[in-house]
This record gives sequence, C-alpha cells and structure tokens, in this order.
Amino acid sequence: MRVLMVEDDLTAARGIVAMLKASSMVVDAVDTGEEALELVRLYDYDIVILDLVLPDMEGYEVVRRLRAGRVETPVLILSGLVRPQAKVKGFGVGADDFITKPFDGQELLARIHAVVRRAKGFSQPSLSVGGLTLNLGSREVTVEGQPVHLTGKEYAILELLTLRKGMVLTKEAFLNHLYGGMDEPEVKIIDVFICKLRKKLAQAGADSLIGTVWGRGYVLRDPDTRLNAGFAPVRPAAPAREVA
Repeated sequence: MRVLMVEDDLTAARGIVAMLKASSMVVDAVDTGEEALELVRLYDYDIVILDLVLPDMEGYEVVRRLRAGRVETPVLILSGLVRPQAKVKGFGVGADDFITKPFDGQELLARIHAVVRRAKGFSQPSLSVGGLTLNLGSREVTVEGQPVHLTGKEYAILELLTLRKGMVLTKEAFLNHLYGGMDEPEVKIIDVFICKLRKKLAQAGADSLIGTVWGRGYVLRDPDTRLNAGFAPVRPAAPAREVA
C-alpha cells in the first residue's frame, strides 16, 4: 500500500512514517500543501494522510482542490483540532475520515485499511477476487480458505494487483512499490516474482488470475467479470521521499 503523509511537524511525521513502514506500507512524506497537490496529481497513492495546519495553506484547502480537480484519492485527516466543527468542515470539503490527535496507532492502521477498502469497492475487512482472499491487516492470503504462504515481496505484489484489479500495472510501478526508489534491482526481477507468485497461486487452485499484457505489464483479472481488453492505464508510481 502506498501512502502520502502530509505533516509539517517532522517529529510527528517520523513517528507515523516509521509505524506505517513497520506495517509494510510504502510512505512518501511532504510538509506543504503545494507539494502534496503536485504528487497526488502525478502519482497513484492508495491514501493521503493529511494534517490541517500546514505552512502554506490549510489542509481543508488541499482537500478542496483535490476534489475540485476530480482527484478521488481517499484522504484521512489527522489533526489536533478536536472541535466537532473541524470534523464537519473536513467531511464537507471531501475528506473520507478524520482522526484527532493524540491517536492510537492500531486504530489509525485499522482506519487506513477501512478507508482504502471502501475506496476500492471492498466492504469487508479483506479483499476477495474469485477464490482468492487477502487480509490487509494480518497480511494472510488464502485460496478457498486454504492458506498460501508468500514472501514479503510476493505479498506486496499481490496486494497491489488486488487493490488495482483490472488495471494494467507496469513493471516499473511494481519496482517502485517494492523498493521505493531505493537500491532498486533490474526491472526483470519483477518477472521472477510474478512467476513464483503465479506458481504458488496455481498450486493452491487459483491459476490464471494474473494476466500478462504484452509490452505493458501485468493485471489481476476477476474471473467473475471475464476481463478481456481495454484495461485502464496505470499512472507511474511515486518516487519515495524519506523523512530526514
């Protein structure tokens, strides 16, 4: 899962980023509204975590501009403002959730997963495509109820494919998602990961889920919808930005 963290308090940002990365999320961090707007328009994030008090504009304005520009990336506001009016205004401009500081880390993680699931059209705590099921919280994978043991990289690839079901993802997008722009190996390593992932899924009875679109990349096909052509294009994955 790729997250954009927008927080001008570097101490707070470091703590949140560390927690999210410990949960195997890929996190980019910025401290201004303008930077956030630029990155969200360019790249495909699963969620934006946004503080309301930024040096160049209010977080409300960030959300308003995103929605005015038809950017539908879910936004979770994380703010020290506790007045009910703050939450009402946040939801009014288009935010998807609002958590007040101080917050419980496990609750934040649970709310992130819930917001992302709803945005992708999944109402349950897990993602299901055909007989395949992924639990975002526990990172467990099953096929028809039987566990499938994946490596961390294999799981990350499958999660990305599932969250973007029906969308063609380039090898470069996978590479950036796995390594966040840091010490990336050659792009052909993605073919190796996909091959191993397909083999494990086929052995569990879920073959033919991951399709190859020659010259473009890979796609997770929903066997119930019989996707054949006209796959949605993928935006390039964002370069990782570290919090100093």
